[in-house]
Amino acid sequence: MTSLTQKRLQENQEFPIAKARELVKDLYRPNPWIYWGDFLTSVTLGWGAFVTTLMMPAFSLQQGLCFFIAVLALYRAVLFIHEIAHFKKGAFLMFQKVWNLLCGFPLMVPIFLYQSVHFDHHKQNFYGTDKDGEYVPFASKGRGLILLYIGFSFLIPLIFLFRFAVLTPISYFSSGLRKFVDQKMSSLNIDLNYQRPQPSLGRNEGWKLQELWAGIYGIGFITLVIFKIMPAKALFMWYCLGASLFLVNSVRTLAAHHYRNAEEGELSFTDQILDSINNPGNRWITPLWAPVGLRFHATHHLFPDLPYHVLGKAHNRLLEDNGINSFYGKTVQSGLWPSLCQLWKQAGFNNLNKGAEI
Repeated sequence: MTSLTQKRLQENQEFPIAKARELVKDLYRPNPWIYWGDFLTSVTLGWGAFVTTLMMPAFSLQQGLCFFIAVLALYRAVLFIHEIAHFKKGAFLMFQKVWNLLCGFPLMVPIFLYQSVHFDHHKQNFYGTDKDGEYVPFASKGRGLILLYIGFSFLIPLIFLFRFAVLTPISYFSSGLRKFVDQKMSSLNIDLNYQRPQPSLGRNEGWKLQELWAGIYGIGFITLVIFKIMPAKALFMWYCLGASLFLVNSVRTLAAHHYRNAEEGELSFTDQILDSINNPGNRWITPLWAPVGLRFHATHHLFPDLPYHVLGKAHNRLLEDNGINSFYGKTVQSGLWPSLCQLWKQAGFNNLNKGAEI
């Protein structure tokens, strides 16, 4: 018996994947009514609240409340990009186009920035390695990197606005700049050292058209402000909105995995699941910071093709069948704060040990 076969047998004993697949086999069909209803409600509420924010007295309680609603609603709408990344080729094409028009282009995050990059995150031989742009071993790199990652959220809206409104048109005339833009400014990732490979972009049909439209949106927005057709505070509030969205998402991302893989080698399937976190939490509060099914992140990594609206049902079935003390039960955390505290403590502990070794 080969070592690979032995390893797979051991993993199957820890978690019977065939039985788990049987438990959720009836949940794979996405419901278009749920997708459209959820997204359109969120995006309409979000942009409506944002426009109202511009009409309210600066720094008033009313403005603060409208801004808070805009952030939460648009955050939910934007995170449908995660579902889009998992759509089968040719599925929900109209939904993708509408998402880009109402979220991707206005917020400078068109779909192509995430597609393929996120797919690589789910490859077993990529997960947790330097080929995974969505993974940084925070637990072993120290607390400073966690703070840097959170702080970088405030720069991302400006970086992508500059990328699409300024660098995109210039890059058409400079091969060197074009290469830099493709590799370093064409992906939504958390690893600042990540370079997107050209084949990854090539796998996204129509990405150049998406890039062009994002640039048109950006240039048009800035032009309206310059000619005072739109108030200057609209640009400032847009930045505040984008920074808030990325800030909330960075905190959520930190609570999605344990980020313990500091080695060059790949993690086994079971280790990848154990490195991922389920945060069922409160059914009303938790979806505010982990919307669109992302509170069941370990379940999602177990079955990436399950639609977001059935992940809770899948999680309950698996937990009921396996038990809270099982392998699957180890993926469950008791909330956002405990997850963040655990990562912070682990990062501090490992950093202290490194200092002691030196």
